[in-house]
Amino acid sequence: MHSWLRIIQKSLAPPFVLFIFLLIAWHLGTKFFAIPHYIFPSPQAVYVATVNHFPEIIQASLLTAAAALSGFLLSFFIGLGAAFLFSEFSLLRRSCYPYAIFFQTVPIVAIVPLIITWFDVGFQSIVIIAFIISIFPIITNGTVGLSEVDTNLYSLFTLYSASRWQILCKLKIPHAIPYLVAGARISVGLSIIGAIVGEFYAGYGTSHYGLGYLILLAAHQIKTAYLFALILASTLLGLIFFGAANGVGNFLLRYRKAEASSFRKGKS
Repeated sequence: MHSWLRIIQKSLAPPFVLFIFLLIAWHLGTKFFAIPHYIFPSPQAVYVATVNHFPEIIQASLLTAAAALSGFLLSFFIGLGAAFLFSEFSLLRRSCYPYAIFFQTVPIVAIVPLIITWFDVGFQSIVIIAFIISIFPIITNGTVGLSEVDTNLYSLFTLYSASRWQILCKLKIPHAIPYLVAGARISVGLSIIGAIVGEFYAGYGTSHYGLGYLILLAAHQIKTAYLFALILASTLLGLIFFGAANGVGNFLLRYRKAEASSFRKGKS
């Protein structure tokens, strides 16, 4: 219990102290320089805007989170499947991998009109946009992790006549876990960006609003304090997603380390 408290203190105390320092500097700066609230609001104004709009911020955050999570999960499993195929079939990798780079290089705002034309506005279009913007790190890291296994271990599995499925489950996937975790940490943040950018254009209709739509609305109406509150909500959502991905990733890495340790003990 005490060890957990020490870990929390070491990991959370420095950012919290820095946050308090920045908050004080922010408040003093707006007072000292007499900055107009519509240009740079004070922390108190942002707090008041957050309280006044709290229900709609929560509702919008949940909607954006659902779209981002759906896009991330879709990108993870489809990207993992593509990485598996690329690692197993070199001709397929050489043929298709350059086209996978399309997901990383294409400006998402350039294809949003096409997505809206094909799938209409709404949740499904937001998920597709989040998927497109977040799949490339999974494909890239997954392909590297599944392909660059230890040749000696691969030869050992082959020597014992292991099937392709056994090689995949017992050798390639455990080796690829650190790469997939790193890819997921990048991808999960991109999914939030993709969902918010998608909401700028695709929206959800007249009765449901995501954070992206509210950010656009607040900016057009020059409600700067409200805009800051929405930006902070988006940042907090990204931190929650990253923390969840980091926690799952650390669990998988510890499990992989424990499995490798038990394997070495059994071998010795």
